Amino acid sequence: MRGTTDDSSQEVVTLTGSSRFTGTAATPTLSLSDFEASTFGSGTRSRLSASTGSSNATASMSSRSTSENPLTQIAGGTRTPSNMTATTLATAVQPTNTQPCNNYPEFCNRKYSNITEICAHNSPFVRKNNAGSNQALDVTTQLNDGVRMLQGQAHYVNDTLYYCHTSCDLLNAGTVEDYLQTVTNWVEDHPFDIVTIIFGNYDYEKTDANGKPLVTSQNFVDPIEKSGLINHIYQPPKTAMTLDDWPTLGELIIGGKRVITFIDYNFDTDAVPYMLWEFYNMWETPYSPTNLDFPCTLGRPEGLADDKLRNMLYMANHNLNVDVSIAGASLLIPNTVAINVTNGLNGTGSLGLMANQCTESWDRPPNFLLVDYYNEGPFNGSVFEVAARVNNVTYNRKCCGVASLASIFARPSTAYFGLVVAMAAVLLI
Repeated sequence: MRGTTDDSSQEVVTLTGSSRFTGTAATPTLSLSDFEASTFGSGTRSRLSASTGSSNATASMSSRSTSENPLTQIAGGTRTPSNMTATTLATAVQPTNTQPCNNYPEFCNRKYSNITEICAHNSPFVRKNNAGSNQALDVTTQLNDGVRMLQGQAHYVNDTLYYCHTSCDLLNAGTVEDYLQTVTNWVEDHPFDIVTIIFGNYDYEKTDANGKPLVTSQNFVDPIEKSGLINHIYQPPKTAMTLDDWPTLGELIIGGKRVITFIDYNFDTDAVPYMLWEFYNMWETPYSPTNLDFPCTLGRPEGLADDKLRNMLYMANHNLNVDVSIAGASLLIPNTVAINVTNGLNGTGSLGLMANQCTESWDRPPNFLLVDYYNEGPFNGSVFEVAARVNNVTYNRKCCGVASLASIFARPSTAYFGLVVAMAAVLLI
């Protein structure tokens, strides 16, 4: 089964002579020759039904809501059970799954590469009245509300990784380890959700006296291991995954590895094979845009041919910025004045318009929609409504900043039972 990650038998396919990309060489300028033919398949994806991991642009619409008594059997692909034949499977009545995977039952049998999720740009940077902020709600709330990709900029200070925006003097959101501990706690409390993390390596250009990079993916291992996140990270079979290489959400859930990690610069897949280089696996539209046209064209990495773009994950950067000068330094900060339009469904500069244009340009929606202040928009949850529409599912969750009771009832905890006892005691008084 593709979702399992037995380290003792799994082979990681690396790019010949290119498994380590560090220092000044990390500048994302690539050409076709940078990719080994064996790691990138050729041809185009056929459009299948939603039950087989099809294009999210063509899946059937469903208004099905989560059941109070969900059937938690999650299909893990097309594997035939050892006690059944393929013929039996074809004629037997199949169970109907009502347990949501990443908030929707329809997603359980879709490939990871066949779903559009909201990404919280600079997820850790939550600081009221601070120019370096990009979000208003903390990471636990982000995940509760439906965000499934987290991105942040890490700085290496005194042998410790911190999440800081541009400078730790401007906004220091604490250590990467503390942040990952919070994420780990959430992941462990939500066994049917897959979370993606992009680690931004701010210090990738720094080198030692010998010209070797000071900060690589190896520096992230310590906070990942100490936070406990390592226990949940998926080990991909390749360092460069095509759309068809990715497992379904069901396979990831059954395999027990539900966190996928990328790093933007200075990856080292020999030393840290589970942390993929983002730009071998995903491309982005223009980054930190100040232009409300939001073109759905290649921003980074540069130099990739069209056929490669069509067979990789891609992210639509939709965080509108303004360029301001602070203490003589130029700084891009979120354009909060336009946020109701930027995070809206339609109109010039809207997330909905960009999602539609990207879908038309590339025959499939973006895999990730990166936004600032995801909780803001013309109505609560507008960015999730955009994602739901391109996924062809019905958005019926509450947003924003309201923790879902469904996650509590689906997996009763000590805190939940304590709450029940406390409520009963009050009623008896």
